[in-house]
Amino acid sequence: MALIRIDHVPETVKLNISLNVIVPDPASIDELPLIERKVLYLLHGLSDDASAWQRYTSIETLAGAYGLVVVMPSAGRSFYCDLPNGQLYFTYLTEELPRYLENLFQLAPGREDTFIAGNSMGGYGAFKAAFLRPELYGAAASFSGMLSLDFLKYFPDDPRLEEFRYLFGKLEDLPGSEHDPAVWLKNAAAEKKKLPRLYMACARQEDLYPLNVIFRDAAGALDIEVDYFEADGAHDWFFWDVQIRRFLAAVLGELPAGQ
Repeated sequence: MALIRIDHVPETVKLNISLNVIVPDPASIDELPLIERKVLYLLHGLSDDASAWQRYTSIETLAGAYGLVVVMPSAGRSFYCDLPNGQLYFTYLTEELPRYLENLFQLAPGREDTFIAGNSMGGYGAFKAAFLRPELYGAAASFSGMLSLDFLKYFPDDPRLEEFRYLFGKLEDLPGSEHDPAVWLKNAAAEKKKLPRLYMACARQEDLYPLNVIFRDAAGALDIEVDYFEADGAHDWFFWDVQIRRFLAAVLGELPAGQ
C-alpha cells in the first residue's frame, strides 16, 4: 500500500489544504491498473482533517484487501458546503477534486465504481453529495451524520449555532434551503432521482441518534430506500471503524474469513 499526501491550493477553496490518498500496490487484486480501480471518497468530521480515517480506523488494511483507492480530503469545519466567503468546499468535493485526481493519477471510475462516505460532519457531506449530485456515486454512507435540522430544536443553546450562522447565514432561513436534509429527500422523491445506494448508521447512545431516526423515517415515508443500521455505542471511532467495514462489505462483498 502507498499513502500519498498532497498539499495543494484548489481554485474553489483558495487555501492550501491536505489531501490523503491510499493507493493499493500494483500487484494486488488481479494486477488492476489504477485507472480501473474503484474509488471511495472518505470524509472527516468537524474536528478532524484528511488524516483522521487513516489514523483511527482500519481503512488502509481494508483498501488493500479490496484493491480500493481511498481519497480523504480536508474540509476544515465547512460542513462540505460552498461558504459565503467564497471557499467552495462542495464544488471542490464534487467537481474540482475528481478532475484533479483524473489529471494526476488517471483516476476516472464510472458512477457504479465511485463511493462516498463519512462520519459526523462527513456523514452530512456524503449524503449531501449523494442527493445533490447522485449521478456521481454508486453508493453513499453516513455514519452518525447530522441529518435533520431538528438539531436546532434539540440543541437550542449549543455553541456551534454561532458557527452555523457563519456557514449557513440566518438560522431561520436554513429549513427549506439546499442545506436541509428534508429538502434533499423531498426533491429526490419529487424528481424521481436515481439515487446511489444509501447506507446510514448511528449509535443509540449518541446525541445525533434522534436526528438519524428522523431522516430514516422521512426517507421511508417517501419510499426512498435506505439501508439503516443502529447499535449500542457512542459517537466515536470504535463505532465508525465497524461501520466502514459493514458498508464496504455491503457494496463490495464480504472479505474472506480472517480478514
